[in-house]
Amino acid sequence: MAETLGMLCDKLTIVKLKQYHSTDEARLQSLNQQCKQLQIEIDGYVADAIAGKIEPERLTFASNKVFKQQGNEVQEIQGQIGEVFSQLADINCRLWHEQEKVYEFEAVPPNEKDVVVKQLALLNLERNKCIDAINAQFALLISKNVKN
Repeated sequence: MAETLGMLCDKLTIVKLKQYHSTDEARLQSLNQQCKQLQIEIDGYVADAIAGKIEPERLTFASNKVFKQQGNEVQEIQGQIGEVFSQLADINCRLWHEQEKVYEFEAVPPNEKDVVVKQLALLNLERNKCIDAINAQFALLISKNVKN
């Protein structure tokens, strides 16, 4: 599967979270390199899209999540690319902290386990919506640029 701008943005937010939560020097060096590589890849992707080097249909890759809609409602994702990228970063932060609970799931009180699992599912749905929204908006911007 080819990367899209939304996927690259998602990866970058995750690397930044890992940097924030890491104290190991070797790991931080590796994460710094990953961060730089992703920034270069994002810049190259945007430049290639603007130059018409990426086919329009490859600018999006809808997650097409299949899930029961009722009881799994998530917020609608709105705003320009920068705002959606910010929402994605926020969602990934919340997802990180919810996932931390799973690593010590035996410590989660039994009456809260279902809540943790449900929250992980909903946050992942929101995350995918953000990625799809970034891709769709970017594809729209590029298509407008190509027409002009």
